[in-house]
Amino acid sequence: MHKDKVVEIANDIGIEIIGFTHPGPFERIEEQLKKRSEAQRSTEFEEDDLDLRLDPRKTMKGCKSIIVIGISYNLEYNHKTKVDIKGSLSKSSWGSDYHFVLKDKMESLVTEMKKNFDFDYKLFVDTGPLIDRELAYRAGIGYYGKNCSIINPDYGSFIFIGYILTDLELEIDYYQMESQCGDCTLCLDACPTGALEAPGILNPKICISYLTQTKELIPEELSSRMGIKVYGCDTCQSVCPKNKDIHLSSHQEFSPSKTEGVIDIKELAHMSKKEFKEKYGDMTGSWRGKTVLLRNAVIALENIGARNYIDIIETIDKKNVELLEPYTSRILKNMVE
Repeated sequence: MHKDKVVEIANDIGIEIIGFTHPGPFERIEEQLKKRSEAQRSTEFEEDDLDLRLDPRKTMKGCKSIIVIGISYNLEYNHKTKVDIKGSLSKSSWGSDYHFVLKDKMESLVTEMKKNFDFDYKLFVDTGPLIDRELAYRAGIGYYGKNCSIINPDYGSFIFIGYILTDLELEIDYYQMESQCGDCTLCLDACPTGALEAPGILNPKICISYLTQTKELIPEELSSRMGIKVYGCDTCQSVCPKNKDIHLSSHQEFSPSKTEGVIDIKELAHMSKKEFKEKYGDMTGSWRGKTVLLRNAVIALENIGARNYIDIIETIDKKNVELLEPYTSRILKNMVE
């Protein structure tokens, strides 16, 4: 099958960005990954086996080509929410869970491709061991920004990435885009925790996007910089000039029709797990569960003035949940001092 046919099929089913790369090891970033591992900067969400992270053929032995797709989730939403006490959600969690949206798109792509050829494949959306951003870079669908995001010239960096390993031999895109960041350092300057230590150098352990997902104890010097972020962080992308005057997403699945782009903190404090699942179960951030998001909501209340919301904090404290206790206890202790 010629890759032009694959591109045509992809475009017909709403995949805006697509590229093709070879299944060779990620030699370019091998040393970088090893150093990060040795410095104990890997997170609990990453594959421990570096060989699996670096070599696509360890995931699929007969792999001959890798199809990499990108779908924009950059939607405008200017509706003024009626929620009084709100925590913010990153754009990645405004609408439907992107894991399922991209998986459906890629399965549709495979189904149409199989009408022409029989082949084996494995597809992943943030679920495989490989580094999807490196695959995207190598497939030529974008370049690395100084904030470590992949930036596509037409759609910017608010894109989700998925990939298909296949035993089909497809023409490979060997062209990798050079950075177009120039002298700009807006993302580094804006990072609330200083997680962007230098161009292309991220300390993931202090990135707010990571902090909103981890179950590890968040030190007060970091939690105080989280603002009202309950899931994810868009700061470095929001200030990026490459996300201005670009094509917006056509995928209304990512519109915040249910969430309005926020979490109702007061409502969350009183919700059962069943109620949480009914309202927020379709969004990306729900995978971490109600308790982690509630922990982040407590931090948000602390950051905007806990004394004004003591009734909510006491309600949460009475739940006697181990993950929440260090934060509610600290706030309540500070109240009486």
